[in-house]
Parts: sequence; structure tokens; C-alpha cells
Amino acid sequence: MDERPEPEDLERASRALDAEPVAWRTVSRGGQTAASRWIATLPDGSTAFVKIAFTLDTAAWVRDEHLFYAQHRGLPFIAEMLGWSDDGERPVLVLEDLSDARWPPPWDRDRVDAVVRTLGDVASTEPSPEIPPVSQSQFDRTGWPEVAGDLDAFLALGLCDAGWIETHLVTLTDAAHSAVIEGDALLHMDVRSDNLCLREGRALLIDWNFACTGNPRFDLAAWLPSLHAEGGPAPEEVVPPAEDMAAFASVLAGYFAAHAARPDIPEAPHVRPLQRKQARTALPWAARALGLPTPTPAA
Repeated sequence: MDERPEPEDLERASRALDAEPVAWRTVSRGGQTAASRWIATLPDGSTAFVKIAFTLDTAAWVRDEHLFYAQHRGLPFIAEMLGWSDDGERPVLVLEDLSDARWPPPWDRDRVDAVVRTLGDVASTEPSPEIPPVSQSQFDRTGWPEVAGDLDAFLALGLCDAGWIETHLVTLTDAAHSAVIEGDALLHMDVRSDNLCLREGRALLIDWNFACTGNPRFDLAAWLPSLHAEGGPAPEEVVPPAEDMAAFASVLAGYFAAHAARPDIPEAPHVRPLQRKQARTALPWAARALGLPTPTPAA
């Protein structure tokens, strides 16, 4: 079976590539949002990664990602941008093909250390003036108040019993409120295994549509729940326990708990399951960091 985009998308992609590909294959790995992802083979035998948006939200995110690549060319931790086309409806972003890189999991210490080093490089990079502050990012401190507003939806996740959350909700809320997430450093703010790969001992980050400026320790902390959920080390094994990490853990646990309890998203069916998976590691981390009893999953 000949896999290829729909005819209109094929035209869009060819404009972005400035060539008509001779072969296509779909990319099945990763991708939580509604976009089609392809590896295109060009007449000269080279290949490229092609992302085509097909919802209004995804189109906006792809445009944001393109802007980041256009303003930060040449950074050692990003993919090379090879092409772009935007007809005002379904933008197309073309990046170098990273199929030959190593995509975790599994995780080992070398891979974890490579990501930590790359996040340090990200934080030391001067962001363009157009990069928004973390206050406009996907993360905020409103998770626990949302949980408090609908405890039944939260409890349906099975993360803990009613007695545990009723006893410790104020502590979690106060800790999250104390988190200092603001700052001037460049942040990726969506570090997960489907958004990173490793090549020649260096971690490369993709999907930069949530890039913002803020506290670089928060960018690191936001990765740790997914790392542990994928069989990697516990957060305390990556970053020593500290007051700021306890506050960040509370923010993240509240974020994932609140979002995981929301209805599924038909056009992005993988998002809620991913958030539930991260909630199952973020909440125990927050409890350990704050010295609370281990949350006991509801029977």
C-alpha cells in the first residue's frame, strides 16, 4: 500500500520541501496532538520529517514551533529546520530526519544525564524577545483549586482515597502556590520521551511550541514525572530533594491530577491517558517531597 498524504496536503508539503517527494512513510511514534507526521524521501535520496497540522489548535502550535526554529537557528540541541509553508489553513513544518537517533525509553543513567546537560544548555541560551513568559505556558498553579472544585472527578482517577486528599489538599495547594516558576531563562516546557532523542551523546529536543522563559529548575522538574513513569529513576535520584523541588512537585501533581480528570479529547486521544500516567508518579513524588504519608490508591 502506497502511504502518502491526501492530495491537498501533498501539495502543501511539496511547497514546504521545494520538491516533490518520491516516497512517504508515516511516523507512528509520539505525537500527542492532531497533526500528521511523515518521513519524505526526496529525488536526491535525502529524507526529511514533515509535520502537517489539521486542526485550528495544532495549526497555531505548528506556527509557534516554526517561529522558534526560525529565531533560534543553529542551536546544538534542536533539529535543523529544512522548510516551511503556510497557506493560512494547514501549515507544514519540515525538519531534519532524526529516525537514526535513539529514542527512549528505555532509560539508563547516561541518557538521563544527557537530557540534564541539554536542559542546562537550553537554560543558558539567550531567548528571542518574542518568547512568552512561563505564566502563559501550559503549566500554572491552579491545579489543586480545580481538584478541590470537583473532588469526585479527581477521586475517580484512583490516585488516593478521599481521606488522604481531604487531609492534605491544603498542604499541596499552599506548596504549589509557593513555587517560583518565573524567571528569564529559556525553557522547553514539554520535555518527554516523545519530544527528545539522543545522538552522539547529546539530547536533542523537538516540539518547541510551548517554549517560554522562566525558572530553569521548573523545566527540569516538569520532565521527572514522565521519566519515572517510563521506568526511569525517581525524581530524587535525578535532582536532590530541595524546597523548590517540593513546590514544583506540588504544582505538577496538581496540574496532572486536574487535567487527567477532565473529559477525553477526541481529536487528541492520547493526551488524557498520558496525563493520568504522569499523575500516578507526580502525586507520590509531591507527597515524599512534602513529608506526607504515601497516597494510598482507592480500592
